[in-house]
Amino acid sequence: MRGFGAEPPHTGGDALVRLFHVSKSYMAGTWALRDVNLELRKGELAFLTGSSGAGKTTLLKLMFAAERPSEGQILVLGRNVGRLRSPAVPALRRHIGVVFQDFKLLPRRTVEENVGLALDVVGAPRRRARAQVFSMLKRVGLQHRRHHHPLSLSGGEQQRVAIARALVNEPEILLADEPTGNLDPELSLEIIDLLASVAARGTTVLVATHEHSLIELYGSRTLRLEGGRVIDDTPARGRVG
Repeated sequence: MRGFGAEPPHTGGDALVRLFHVSKSYMAGTWALRDVNLELRKGELAFLTGSSGAGKTTLLKLMFAAERPSEGQILVLGRNVGRLRSPAVPALRRHIGVVFQDFKLLPRRTVEENVGLALDVVGAPRRRARAQVFSMLKRVGLQHRRHHHPLSLSGGEQQRVAIARALVNEPEILLADEPTGNLDPELSLEIIDLLASVAARGTTVLVATHEHSLIELYGSRTLRLEGGRVIDDTPARGRVG
């Protein structure tokens, strides 16, 4: 795992993400997030829920330094995100995988090439990168589709490719923004099962979703946002069924 220059990627304890009184405003007098406090621990699977506009996507963006907080502090892997200089942001993101609802796959690249992009960015040797990509595709059950293009795949397969791409660099944190929003219930369950298996291997996984049936089924920790505030933080109770 690559560090941030001379500093280690994580400093003590098992909380990989800490937010202290975090607020985010895009316009004077309005708040996308307001006074959010939370911790995410190593290997934790947590769901982030709330109505449209509650602040879920904003909260995820703050965690991977796509946005900076207006107030408060965010510590990710021991680094203060709000104080990171621009050159340090890519180094932080090598430790954070992100999965989006709309997949964000490159249509003219093969599945193998899409997944390998993260390794290309960090200059991984080609032979090792290809082996790592194949291993990750095998893990998500798509090694036989590695030479196909994204548009020839089903929605569930495309999302699994996106997850493989997010995980191929072995991140410590995985953030998923409505990863099942475009999928039917059966495929949604497959994707969340895959994310749960990722958490079981030690990666911290935060899933933003409005699908309450999945949240109820898994019984994992659930953070509920309303009007930019965390109004409920329900601890894990174990999967039902």
